[in-house]
Amino acid sequence: METSQHARVAVVTGASRGAGRGIALALGATGATVYVTGRTEREGSAALPGTIHATAREIDALGGRGIAVACDHADDAQVAALFQRVQAEAGRLDILVNNATHLHDELIVPGPFWKKPLEMTGILDVGLRSGYVASWHAAPIMAAQGNGLIVFTSSFGANCYMHGPAYGAQKAGVDKFAHDMAVDLRSFGVAAASLWMGPLRTARTMRVWEKHPDKYASFAPVAETPEFTGRIIDALYRDPALLEKSGQVLVCAEAALEYGIVDAEGVQPPSYREALGGPPAFHPAIVE
Repeated sequence: METSQHARVAVVTGASRGAGRGIALALGATGATVYVTGRTEREGSAALPGTIHATAREIDALGGRGIAVACDHADDAQVAALFQRVQAEAGRLDILVNNATHLHDELIVPGPFWKKPLEMTGILDVGLRSGYVASWHAAPIMAAQGNGLIVFTSSFGANCYMHGPAYGAQKAGVDKFAHDMAVDLRSFGVAAASLWMGPLRTARTMRVWEKHPDKYASFAPVAETPEFTGRIIDALYRDPALLEKSGQVLVCAEAALEYGIVDAEGVQPPSYREALGGPPAFHPAIVE
């Protein structure tokens, strides 16, 4: 899908840290212009390290162009302004990665959902609804140019019980977004896909692993780096058969094998399909 007439333009939401940061860096390393969105502008203002400006500078150092845009994805007006800016400045949008989400500190605390704070539903506002809103703004830009890729970051929690019903509903929801948006986008040459990431090596997870080393000892050594996901998104975008995969839920570890992608230090992350289940088989029926 990439042409020699332009450098790719991507938007990665929630890219101050974690999965979003790694994905943005991987795309930036290919020479892409990457709009880095998030709320954290000043180091120390959040519990975890990372800012949108730091990510943008790292992209520049890798040979891409990083553009930090402060955006609260719970605010529809800010999201609209983001895509208006992208269209005005870049004139196109090749890749949208819907990654921004709300992760409550008590998400991974064991216990029934009614004993956890009601604020856990924030993941349905920023994570599910926000992904729809961002895609709503991105789709007409991509449709007008006749190509593009909308990606949702998801996990095995879409199919098995993982961290409770709010987390599971958000992941299952974005998987269905990818499937149904692909139906609407196909005739315009635009693709949509959802990616199931495995355990990620991020500052948040590393903090948890340090507190509970025995619990996570088995898979920590083969945990995926966030950059691994970004390299898969890059390969997917470049795939001549992209539109054939549009609407699918892909397991990152399995896609990496297909594309010949190895993670940092030569690690080949495993798929957890056997232990946690695989992506759903959506029915091909279309009811208008």
